[in-house]
Amino acid sequence: MSTTAASTSHHLSPAFPGRAPWGTASKLRAWQQGALDKYIQEQPRDFLAVATPGAGKTTFALTLASWLLHHHVVQQVTVVAPTEHLKKQWAEAAARIGIKLDPEYSAGPLGREYHGVAVTYAGVGVRPMLHRNRIEQRKTLVILDEIHHAGDSRSWGEACLEAFEPATRRLALTGTPFRSDTNPIPFVTYEEGNDGIRRSSADYTYGYGNALADGVVRPVIFLSYSGNMRWRTKAGDEIAARLGEPMTKDAVSQAWRTALDPRGDWMPNVLRAADQRLTEVRKGIPDAGALVIASDQDSARAYAKLIREITGTKATLVLSDETAASQRIEDFSQSDDRWMVAVRMVSEGVDVPRLAVGVYATTISTPLFFAQAVGRFVRSRRRGETASVFLPTIPMLLGFANEMEVERDHVLDKPKKDGEEENPYAEEEKLLEEAEKQQDEDTGEQDQLPFEALESDAVFDRVLYDGAEFGMQAHPGSEEEQDYLGIPGLLEPDQVQMLLQRRQAKQIAHSRKKPDTEADLLELPAERRPVVTHKELLELRKQLNSLVGAYVHQSGKPHGVIHTELRRVCGGPPSAEATAGQIRERIKKVQEWATRMR
Repeated sequence: MSTTAASTSHHLSPAFPGRAPWGTASKLRAWQQGALDKYIQEQPRDFLAVATPGAGKTTFALTLASWLLHHHVVQQVTVVAPTEHLKKQWAEAAARIGIKLDPEYSAGPLGREYHGVAVTYAGVGVRPMLHRNRIEQRKTLVILDEIHHAGDSRSWGEACLEAFEPATRRLALTGTPFRSDTNPIPFVTYEEGNDGIRRSSADYTYGYGNALADGVVRPVIFLSYSGNMRWRTKAGDEIAARLGEPMTKDAVSQAWRTALDPRGDWMPNVLRAADQRLTEVRKGIPDAGALVIASDQDSARAYAKLIREITGTKATLVLSDETAASQRIEDFSQSDDRWMVAVRMVSEGVDVPRLAVGVYATTISTPLFFAQAVGRFVRSRRRGETASVFLPTIPMLLGFANEMEVERDHVLDKPKKDGEEENPYAEEEKLLEEAEKQQDEDTGEQDQLPFEALESDAVFDRVLYDGAEFGMQAHPGSEEEQDYLGIPGLLEPDQVQMLLQRRQAKQIAHSRKKPDTEADLLELPAERRPVVTHKELLELRKQLNSLVGAYVHQSGKPHGVIHTELRRVCGGPPSAEATAGQIRERIKKVQEWATRMR
């Protein structure tokens, strides 16, 4: 079977499917060939392939389409994509292997020169019966790109079911963790686990970890920036906070939006740092480009203006999903211009392989969107390329960055409610789920919170790489910050890790030579000052109190005496004011005491 499958790609141009990973046979990557072999062997009507952004889902799907057409299993192809730009991108990719798709199709009979159409989920939602009629007339393969979009609204899901139920074959593709809501996704199989919860079941999965090991995607270096924020609430109260400090969900949201305000100092400093990083990366990747993902059009325009002021060169501005926007993306992709600024449309699926530096300047906080956004920078063209993404120090984002390799399925059921009374965070979790659901469906919701950003500053906070954290805080423009911005753009993954360890060791040694009175920033290595959410901090305090309670029975000493002794030995304020790092040290110490007494 595999030789038959491999032969279908013999007519692919050298540029398609791009540069295969080193050491793999034929034009197909190993995972693409593996998924193709499985499909041809099983011949399923429905097939769900989950492959990390940048791995080459389009190539796999079109090679499979070519095989099905060649063997007369199907007579035509329908591709459903999330956006107008992606619809055209699919048509262009298909044309390169001899499959002609009409990206402008709207109604009526299809021209004889075409093998099928490329449409959007929104287009299917408007006229599902039009597509059903076409599919009933001829045997059809339907490719559902980023299938989670069929769950964006109930009407889209119902329209996809209505339109594509008669299809001969359906291939569903996704590159990211599934949605945070419980809308079932059409043509996806759900299996019940031992916990009674149904989760999506993929027919073939190729995660970021596998792709990184194969050299198919770039390793990602995340550079996180903290800083002091000050804003005015709707009630007229002025609030000041530091990014990364434990605070309420509302305060995190407002501090985050204050950081992203183009009138403050945080964004200009981060854009300046990202531009310096881009200059370094371009020494190894001469055509490397950078992208700012903005929350809205006004912010995008303001960021483009800042980039012009900082760099002296104009940034490509992409504001909406229109024909002109598609052309601007295409022009940027083919040029060697440095910067592009865009709102949501460039975050998903858009293929600009030279993008190597990113600034995450949006308040969207779902794992799905984050993974899609980072996916714009990971497509590898040759061995050794790295990607760099700049982030605000927001606990949720840093959590996503540290879990890049985690594979997730779509959970259709929520855990049973029996234990909710015992969970003090149940209500907060419910609100968070609702907030994520709203953001996933309407990214403008959060931008309407009434508040006024007053001022912000930026502090280099840490580097996250491969689940580990490096660095100590440093001022923008300082020698310490430059050490991290100056990491070469062409490195093997293990070399990145080694260099980061060296940079941190140098920074620690330098700080030890200075008197404590000169340290105006928190000079502790990143791994000793973990960023945690308000909820996680409460959990740590709860764990400490439980351990102290157990040690009371073991030692016969009162609670207060043990807490005082822990403060004396470990340092720091009372538990209610202690940081996560301080509480963890006390947890470790009381565990050590308890072990000694056994």
